[in-house]
Amino acid sequence: MFLYLIPSLLAADRYDVLPPETKEAIENTKYYLVEDLRTARRFIGGWKIDGITVQDLNFQILDKKTKPEQVKNLFKNIPNGENVGVISEAGCPGVADPGALAVQYAHKNKIKVKPLVGPSSILLALMGSGLSGQKFAFHGYMPIQKVEKVKALKRLETESSKFYQAQIFMETPFRNTAMLEDLCENLNPNTKLCIASNIQADDEYIKTFTLKEWKSKKIDIHKKPTIFILQA
Repeated sequence: MFLYLIPSLLAADRYDVLPPETKEAIENTKYYLVEDLRTARRFIGGWKIDGITVQDLNFQILDKKTKPEQVKNLFKNIPNGENVGVISEAGCPGVADPGALAVQYAHKNKIKVKPLVGPSSILLALMGSGLSGQKFAFHGYMPIQKVEKVKALKRLETESSKFYQAQIFMETPFRNTAMLEDLCENLNPNTKLCIASNIQADDEYIKTFTLKEWKSKKIDIHKKPTIFILQA
């Protein structure tokens, strides 16, 4: 029995970025713990693997609302010895993703965990940023309220300067533009910022400038999945 951590797509139909091992795992798996049913079904169906009908597969939800004590019940619905696949909405399970709960359960119950190679918007953004890949931290989402958000951003800037550390975070896509405005208005003009948007899509955009330079740039990141990286 394996717990496969199956990477999903960052951009539609980019199956070419996934290695053959991903397809092999899907060929040998009938039971899945997924963040989003529609996304997972579409992803598996897109492989067009002979002998696999998506309707015949078993899917259970493992998302941000799932509590650790509920994971045991999810596995109770899986026959002993059957492989289990974990699929997040985009990218690699367990990285900024609730899939970690399944991994914790697997380690405690002697289930072999198999993480598979795949696209991670966090690492791809860092690779393309030109900022520090030696010291970096990922912070997930910033606070929604502006006062708390600005405080958090200033704290990241201070830590970046103190530790020479790239600070990686993201925002809900429809608030991307407001995030960029808050960064430009409240942080040091010489702080560097990378904006990595729609990674692996046809309109992929990855650029790094100082905040002073960003003020004069016109970009459209509204409603586009985006990673922000700042370094003071």
